[in-house]
Amino acid sequence: MATNFWSLACIRSQSSSNLSPRPHYPSMPKYPAGVLLPENSLPVIESTAFFSVTGMTCSACAGSVEKAIKRLPGIREAVVGVLNAKARVQFYPSFVNVDQICEAINDAGFEASVVNDDMIERCRIRVIGMTCTSCSTTLESTLQAINGVQNAQVALATEEAEVCYNPRILNCNQLLQAIEDSGFEALLISTEEDVSKIQLHVDGVRSENSMRLIGSSLEALPGVLGVDIDPALNKLSLSYKPNVTGPRNIIQVIESTGSGRFKATIFPEVEGREAYKKEEIKQYYRSFLWSLIFTIPVFLSSMVFTYIPGIKDGLDTKIVNMMTVGELLRWVLSTPVQFIIGRRFYTGSYKALRHGSANMDVLIALGTNAAYFYSVYMVLRSATSSDFKATDFFETSSMLISFILLGKYLEVLAKGKTSEAIAKLMKLVPETATLLTFDNNGNIIREEEIDSRLIQKNDVIKVIPGAKVASDGIVVWGQSHVNESMITGEAKPVAKRRDDTVIGGTLNENGVLHVRATHVGSESALSQIVRLVESAQMAKAPVQKIADRISKVFVPMVIVLSLTTWLVWFLTGKYGGYPRTWIPSSMDSFELALQFGISVMVIACPCALGLATPTAVMVGTGVGASKGVLIKGGQALESAHKVDCIVFDKTGTLTVGKPVVVNIKLLKNMALKEFCVLVAATEVNSEHPLAKAVVEYAKKFKEDDDNQTWPEAQDFISITGHGVKAIVQNKEVLVGNKKLMLDQNIFIPVEAEEILKEIEEMAQTGILVSIDRKLTGVLAISDPLKPSARDVISILKAMKVKSIMVTGDNWGTAKSIASEVGIDDVIAEAKPDQKADEVKRLQFLGHTVAMVGDGINDSPALVAADVGMAIGAGTDIAIEAADIVLMKSNLEDVITAIDLSRKTFSRIRLNYIWALGYNLLGIPIAAGVLFPSTRFRLPPWIAGAAMAASSVSVVCSSLLLKYYKRPKKLDTLEIQGIRVE
Repeated sequence: MATNFWSLACIRSQSSSNLSPRPHYPSMPKYPAGVLLPENSLPVIESTAFFSVTGMTCSACAGSVEKAIKRLPGIREAVVGVLNAKARVQFYPSFVNVDQICEAINDAGFEASVVNDDMIERCRIRVIGMTCTSCSTTLESTLQAINGVQNAQVALATEEAEVCYNPRILNCNQLLQAIEDSGFEALLISTEEDVSKIQLHVDGVRSENSMRLIGSSLEALPGVLGVDIDPALNKLSLSYKPNVTGPRNIIQVIESTGSGRFKATIFPEVEGREAYKKEEIKQYYRSFLWSLIFTIPVFLSSMVFTYIPGIKDGLDTKIVNMMTVGELLRWVLSTPVQFIIGRRFYTGSYKALRHGSANMDVLIALGTNAAYFYSVYMVLRSATSSDFKATDFFETSSMLISFILLGKYLEVLAKGKTSEAIAKLMKLVPETATLLTFDNNGNIIREEEIDSRLIQKNDVIKVIPGAKVASDGIVVWGQSHVNESMITGEAKPVAKRRDDTVIGGTLNENGVLHVRATHVGSESALSQIVRLVESAQMAKAPVQKIADRISKVFVPMVIVLSLTTWLVWFLTGKYGGYPRTWIPSSMDSFELALQFGISVMVIACPCALGLATPTAVMVGTGVGASKGVLIKGGQALESAHKVDCIVFDKTGTLTVGKPVVVNIKLLKNMALKEFCVLVAATEVNSEHPLAKAVVEYAKKFKEDDDNQTWPEAQDFISITGHGVKAIVQNKEVLVGNKKLMLDQNIFIPVEAEEILKEIEEMAQTGILVSIDRKLTGVLAISDPLKPSARDVISILKAMKVKSIMVTGDNWGTAKSIASEVGIDDVIAEAKPDQKADEVKRLQFLGHTVAMVGDGINDSPALVAADVGMAIGAGTDIAIEAADIVLMKSNLEDVITAIDLSRKTFSRIRLNYIWALGYNLLGIPIAAGVLFPSTRFRLPPWIAGAAMAASSVSVVCSSLLLKYYKRPKKLDTLEIQGIRVE
């Protein structure tokens, strides 16, 4: 099958003697591009190296790594595996070395290290307790330092870590322990890919021996790969091959073991990210409410009641020496806020400092402690003195903590909304399904409602009107219209009948369907989309490196600035550097300096910087998924917004992709039926769209025959880029382009040349057929343009994006199609590797290139491009080599993808401007630069509120992407009725 993809990608191409085509760009040579070797040179030594690559989350990531490596000189071959996070590279050490290869991978946004050919595994871990980029970078460094860890990546926005490790040296439990030792809570999400795994709860178990008996029975079941037993919970975790067995078979084995006393059910799912987020929101909300209960009285006694006669006198009543009721009350009320409600900041600070780093918690703990303990000192001094009047700042510490908790509550509330797209997708699959059981004659004998998670491959599911399709499958009976908008974004219901495919989670509208399940569980299109979006949200955009670099020095720098601010104001005040009238009546110079120092410490916010990129990427990818545009991470977003040149494939991209035979000209005396049967028997071995068109056309000649099969084709050969050859009914049949005939020394008469010219002028493809080395006929095949193609190219020109068409078809057809859609630059008769070379040529000229193709014969070009877009990928999205997958066949989604990328990256820029601008303006104001001229200063509690607001504002800025609307010109296309269905 793979051979047909590559060898038949462009087999029908025809040269035109009247045209001056652009020159071909040959495929990459065996030796490094651009290196000329003399004829008598010694052979170049070839080497192979293996690399561990951290950060790959889907096939698009693997494609990005592969193209980054192949751009280097001296690379012969590069194979990247996303599942094992490894890359195998064949290269010529004379031109490139392993360090340069590692650097190229790192520049692509991933992390690489040279490894031996050992087994590398990958796991994903949820990390609870990270507050800023300093936390994530510190944890990343900690994991990297563990023996056996090849690479680690920690994402703050998703609160997840991805670790590649050698299972011979350590296991997942040790990684979890290492994270917990670093001061965070760790929960294992998955190891490798959670494909074909199930967890079951077994009732009726009386002893551990019973669980071991069940485990032994399951291990003997064909298709079961592994069984893990948890006797304490009566829980079984199994991995299996879905093509061999399924969950119902496994349950049946369990319940047939032990005389039928065991009962197995699906184990209740562990709370996922959504449930965890809800609990986190509740925790911050409760903490904030409790802090208010204590903080409001502190604030009132300090700021309000001191101006109300009667209450003021009561608060000023002295208890011990000069210590008053108000001071003692504020001390008592602020202490729980500082040490109980604010305990999380102490814990976070301790864990960070223990590992030699500093995070947001350190700044908060230092600022609040300075205010609290200074106030304690002042109160104790007043209690031991008969003439010292104290000024406390208890309201500063308690209000600071309260406002920070409010900010954190609003932040996690907003961050929870950034991943709503995933939550909505996960809820699409119905909880139950109706399973049909048939007798040997194909009659339905039973209908049974089962848990949708128990569906197995080849099960037949009944879908009634108004019900959701429970799994991906093929319609075996019935007809209806299915609403696929929740998956593809296509608003109009799609007609479904026998042999049509359906996608799990879509809504059946008006007819009953019987669907045979083909992809279930984590293999389904919906699961792949969810996994793809999750992976995209975890992947870091290259621009995120800015925040990572700043975060490493941000907190220590702020602490130094805070201490410097306090010291400068204190010394200036002590030695008369400013008038005494500047000092508020309730303070002295030390206290004023302390207020400035604390304000600087708490107003600085690294969180906003850390959230600027990932929150925008999360929302942008989620919005894209809801519109049928799957953007695979920050790298794809960052590249897509720079695109200034798009290379389009023709068949299936600019055209509908369903070619049909429109005319046949016979050059010899021969029955048309015999001719078509011979050609179809040859072409039936090919999967090329043109071959399928020929076979489909020939079927009408077999309608009345008892034997519906095609004659056997012997010695079938696919000739790359030219055509096919076979022996059918003892006749040698060649089907292909003019080049094939010339190479095979087949004479082409003038009549055939004229027919080909006429065909190409009508934007059709001409196929020549030779039987027993005589040119016998010419087939004209037409593939109609998509109605929106010309308008899309026009809109791209308005967006200053250049369009180029690269096709394997002949020059005449290619020129005609390009002229019709408005494309000036055309390359025809291009093989798959030549398409990739054209992409590389454009990149060499300085363009940021996107390639739009069907993801099959265009895969090399999709990988080579800065942004590969696979159009109309349907349920095959998981195997695409593209960076962006367009779920529909609508060409206008190319514009949506680029426009959404530009809007998302503009939002990232705005977030960085706000986060950096906030700190660059806020820190000097907090330090008192305006105080000498305006007497304006920021009290610490207001500085803390501003700090909390900065993070919330960045997240809310990203959330505005949820209201993204695609360009109005595309809506105009729909109104005009030229949308491709």
